[in-house]
Amino acid sequence: MTIKVLIADDHTLVRDGLRHILADASGFEVAGEASDAASTLALVRSTPAHVLVLDLSMPGRSGLDLLGQIKEEKPGLRILVLTMHAEQQYATRAFKAGASGYLTKESASSELVSAVTKVAAGGAYVSLAMAERFAQNLSGRA
Repeated sequence: MTIKVLIADDHTLVRDGLRHILADASGFEVAGEASDAASTLALVRSTPAHVLVLDLSMPGRSGLDLLGQIKEEKPGLRILVLTMHAEQQYATRAFKAGASGYLTKESASSELVSAVTKVAAGGAYVSLAMAERFAQNLSGRA
């Protein structure tokens, strides 16, 4: 099965990089791209896909608000947050809003492929770095 992916990020270079990473891996098709909140909503409404790779910091509105609205309108769409925000509170809020995965932009290309694959299959994904932060906070060593 080919995994259809939508990419939403306000930086052209990031979208180009994500598209190339997914094109180089087998089994993915980038079905559309958006650069702000309004175009992301329009894309999600008009383009069937399995996974939306969503940046939380785009023009137009809060990424978390946008994530919540998308999940209300398209509950079957899996959302992988890809962001510069490495703080645990952002990840927690993203999962509460309906995200299926959380990956920081410092992650390796191979981790993006793994995350999209896992999320598309119905699983949840947290980057290794974020999982370590969660564990440290829970154990009181943060």
